[in-house]
Amino acid sequence: MITLALSKGRIFNETVPLLRRVGIEPLEHPDDSRKLILPTSRANLRLLVVRASDVPTYVQYGAADMGVAGSDVLTEHGGEGLYQPVDLGIGRCRMCLAAPEGFDLQAQLRRGSRLSVATKYVETTRQFFAARGMHADLIKLYGSMELAPLVGLADVIVDLVSTGATLKANGLKAFETIAEVSSRLVVNQAALKLRHEEIDPLVKAFAEAVV
Repeated sequence: MITLALSKGRIFNETVPLLRRVGIEPLEHPDDSRKLILPTSRANLRLLVVRASDVPTYVQYGAADMGVAGSDVLTEHGGEGLYQPVDLGIGRCRMCLAAPEGFDLQAQLRRGSRLSVATKYVETTRQFFAARGMHADLIKLYGSMELAPLVGLADVIVDLVSTGATLKANGLKAFETIAEVSSRLVVNQAALKLRHEEIDPLVKAFAEAVV
């Protein structure tokens, strides 16, 4: 049995058409079921529904053979024990440094000011500021990032931006794109070696489905 880890929501919905292109149809949808392990039309493949940030961990430790995870999540995870053979081109967005409209970010960067930064992506943010020789006080949040500058919790935020509508609605502006984000097919390295004849054709099928 091959186990593919997916997260609910946008990633699941955008992965389904790719699955169909490789001849796999989920027999249940996580929005319509409380089950966390879902069967598919392929008898030897099942779907594991987990939190997006947990996908790399399930794959790394072999609880899932494969998974679909955003490059943002993979950077935070570190990618240990994972093979990332295919950029699936789904879940596209940007990771941005954003601040209130009137905030003079460039002046702060030029002066090397110490900024307080609210973000869920602590490792990526640390690397970003370190590359610019700046110190940043990082405040880890898990949601409603846009609120942090409005109530004085942080000077700026680092978060994912799709259309920018939420930033604009809260008086914020994206000043710099830190990374372009998309979802990748990830594979447990040990599983790929031990079950190569089962998993490698599926990896190749996904690659062809993207093209």
